[in-house]
Amino acid sequence: MKFNEVAAQYSEDKARSGGDLGWMTRGSMVGPFQDAAFALPVSSLGNAVYTDPPVKTKFGYHIIMVEGKK
Repeated sequence: MKFNEVAAQYSEDKARSGGDLGWMTRGSMVGPFQDAAFALPVSSLGNAVYTDPPVKTKFGYHIIMVEGKK
């Protein structure tokens, strides 16, 4: 399945809309999520590079894919 389809099916928060959380900046995310997100290369829905295994934070488990960096 494509990343956005998995996010829509399994997410329990605002990621239900396909996983797009919008632009995030350093300092706006919890530590483990931020560390994992900024360590990933830029990828696309058709050729996703994502966190494996999922990242655990106080909010739950997260599978992260980065579509762009500024």
